[in-house]
Amino acid sequence: MSKPVVAVVGRPNVGKSTLFNSLAGERISIVKDTPGVTRDRIYADISWLDKDFTLIDTGGIEPDSNDIILSQMREQAQIAIDTADVIMFMTDVRQGLVDSDSKVCDMLRRSNKPIVLVVNKVDDFDKFMPDVYEFYNLGIGEPHPISASSRLGLGDMLDEVIAHFPNQEESHEDEEIPKIAIVGKPNVGKSSLVNKLCGKDRVIVSDIAGTTRDAVDTKVKFDGKEYIFIDTAGIRRKSKIKEELERYSIIRAVTAVEKADVVIIMIDATEGVTEQDAKIAGIAHERGKGIIIAVNKWDAIEKNNKTVNEFSNKIRSVLSFMPYASIIYISALTGQRLPKIYDMIDVVIANNAMRVATGVLNEIVIEAVAMQQPPSDKGKRLKIFYVTQVSVKPPTFVIFVNDKNLMHFSYVRYLENRIRDAFGFEGTSLKFIIRERKDDK
Repeated sequence: MSKPVVAVVGRPNVGKSTLFNSLAGERISIVKDTPGVTRDRIYADISWLDKDFTLIDTGGIEPDSNDIILSQMREQAQIAIDTADVIMFMTDVRQGLVDSDSKVCDMLRRSNKPIVLVVNKVDDFDKFMPDVYEFYNLGIGEPHPISASSRLGLGDMLDEVIAHFPNQEESHEDEEIPKIAIVGKPNVGKSSLVNKLCGKDRVIVSDIAGTTRDAVDTKVKFDGKEYIFIDTAGIRRKSKIKEELERYSIIRAVTAVEKADVVIIMIDATEGVTEQDAKIAGIAHERGKGIIIAVNKWDAIEKNNKTVNEFSNKIRSVLSFMPYASIIYISALTGQRLPKIYDMIDVVIANNAMRVATGVLNEIVIEAVAMQQPPSDKGKRLKIFYVTQVSVKPPTFVIFVNDKNLMHFSYVRYLENRIRDAFGFEGTSLKFIIRERKDDK
């Protein structure tokens, strides 16, 4: 089940970034008292009670403004509306209900998405509550008074937000169909790949970077099996951004990765692997998704018998944090090796959902410990009592030890490599949780 996405939307200067920072627990958005200062939509992973979700901070919306930044913010907020499962519509009790709020509200109401009305800057509930009631006039339900800067009222507001999340039991129709997100820089050939895989031009393809504005879901049947491909607008380095809208493609990628079981990271063979590719790959790696690296435009490269090895080594070097990812060399233009992608997707999905019996797992770990002694410090040696797998997608293991502080990162990596040697797990990251347990238990 993918994490729900919540977008914070509202006019400039109502305190969206302050709220975002209060919930995210760190100052991520730039906060200034100038309308339009939040230029970048930023995202963060939030947990409330037992629910996890991705929060998106948007720029302010000014419906009738001719100012170019504000009019583009309106477009950017529309992207948030399109990608979000729940919208937090933020207003300002001190400015009161203004005409812009009603216009923004009309925009949001048309989205047919659940809306939580938030009234900010209510630093004194007794004093400001009569003013909060005015916001009932918007006709989208009960206003939730909060103070983002003083962190007042956030709990009740979040309770209302998570009440709108899709039920885990619902929407199983497409739940069983594997979802594959295709991410990468602009103009790397993502749309061409989707079109070739599904055999028809579902996605606009052109040589202009950023043609694909929105994430597009395409259902494909291959060899009797169904797959859903999610194409995303390209993610581009900030220094290269010509249009304001390009900044927001990162959100589409995050949303697409969130929905996906497998992420295909496309790299342009003519450009080589870049730092930007590493950032894109990092989004999928952090979220524990199955990963395939597809090097596109391979037909445009002059090759000798060392080319593949050299290119693979470069990829492994730049994406050193994910040595488990499979690499395939393709051409979306000619269709070279594309059928093999389906085989790789099936393997990665199986590995991402693989469970290992505790007994077999511990045999591997005991053997690994015998071959390489655990680290020690000041005469005290790390003891590993046992290991068990607690979840899948990604496969997650808990290691019970006598002292967490003795478990060095490099030894966790060593154990991970031994587990991979035994069980494969190609194409998926593994997560390890270290827990302490006393000898006598």
